[in-house]
Amino acid sequence: MPAMAAAAPARRYRGQSPAERAAERRALLIEAAVGVYGEVGYRNASVKAVCEAAGLTERYFYESFTGSDDLLAAAYQVVVADLHAAMRAAAEASRDPVRAALEVYYTRLRASPKAARVFLVEIGGVSAKVDAVVREALANAEPMLAPTLKARVAAPELLVAGVVGGVIQIALDWIASGYARPLEDVVEAALGVCVAARG
Repeated sequence: MPAMAAAAPARRYRGQSPAERAAERRALLIEAAVGVYGEVGYRNASVKAVCEAAGLTERYFYESFTGSDDLLAAAYQVVVADLHAAMRAAAEASRDPVRAALEVYYTRLRASPKAARVFLVEIGGVSAKVDAVVREALANAEPMLAPTLKARVAAPELLVAGVVGGVIQIALDWIASGYARPLEDVVEAALGVCVAARG
């Protein structure tokens, strides 16, 4: 039986490998999704609309994603990872780490209202896959917002979840008001929730 021929190396196009081009298209789709979902809402957006905003055909969508909820989950992960990295950096550089993390969080929400709409308002109840991604992101935020808790709490994990939920609810109310309150007031309110949990 003849030996298998070695696979030909993937051809490069304009200096990029096929994998690099696919990664670039994926990033374009994620960026477009944030804009489209933020403009018309996730449930009102079509794959075609996202592809048009990205300047790509629909065949490239299915190269990277199994469906719209897969794209939403991926976009959520990208945006939240960037946000959490900025929050951690601010917390690590501050003598008041929780306040610093909250300032970054609410500043980013106000600066990117479309992303805020998608990843706070539109994200709920889309699919089990998206819900799992959201739960993971919330768990990653907990150490920044509730680093110390009351010593005598029967269910500390529920208290921490309540802190994160309170911070998010303040964000939702602020978004719904059109960011009417000054940033400083919003941070102080959220800080009050976080501090109350410490006892």
